[in-house]
Amino acid sequence: MTAENTAPDRALIVLLRLAMAWVFLYAASHQVLVPGWSATGFLAHTKTFHALFILFTGPGIGAVVSFLVEYGHLLIGLSLLAGLFVRASSIAAIGLMILYWMAHMDFPFISNHNNFLIDEHIVYALVLALLYIRSAGHILGLDGWMAGRGLARNSRLIGWACG
Repeated sequence: MTAENTAPDRALIVLLRLAMAWVFLYAASHQVLVPGWSATGFLAHTKTFHALFILFTGPGIGAVVSFLVEYGHLLIGLSLLAGLFVRASSIAAIGLMILYWMAHMDFPFISNHNNFLIDEHIVYALVLALLYIRSAGHILGLDGWMAGRGLARNSRLIGWACG
């Protein structure tokens, strides 16, 4: 048995996957369930990369971005919770974490003066990268089950997403 297949290692991977699911589902609950929630207020007040993020605050695009954030959080959280398509959700989540890190930046600080270059978004991205690398959905998740089904064997995309 290799070190990465021990029971404590597998338990830690499951706990990290469930913890990240909680982070995304909790965020989604404050967005999906709150009528009129919008990401535009936050994006309009970014600092270091303001010229980039202000592009996503217009009346048309702001509504689309808010929808994508709300339901992206929900789908990523559900994916991590179920352990289904963890590869795909991990990549999407890493992308979001990097964007959030950039959005919170007031270079060289992130969110406040206690976070010099690194904050929870970078730590979350690293945890998500570990979940991707370790095929975390195969450990008490549905990815292992799905990988054995015809749909995953016949579709390269689905096969990769649950691989």
